[in-house]
Amino acid sequence: MTDLAGFSGKDVVKRLELIGYRVVRQRGSHVRLKHRDSSAHKPITVPMHKEIKIGLLSQILKDAGVEITDFVSH
Repeated sequence: MTDLAGFSGKDVVKRLELIGYRVVRQRGSHVRLKHRDSSAHKPITVPMHKEIKIGLLSQILKDAGVEITDFVSH
C-alpha cells in the first residue's frame, strides 16, 4: 500500500485520463471523471488536494476497477 503515498489530486486525474477516463466537470475542489466506456466503469470523483490519503486513493482505484500496479506504472 505504500506505493500509493504522495499522489496529489492533479496526479490522480492525469493518471486516470491515461487509463481512459475524461474530466466531465469540476465543482469547487472536486473533479468528476467518466470512462469512455461508461457502462463498464463507475464515474469517479477526485478531490484536488495536495496529497490524497492512501485509503481514499485505494477506494478511488477500486471504484475505477484499476489495479494499483497499473496506476503506479502510468
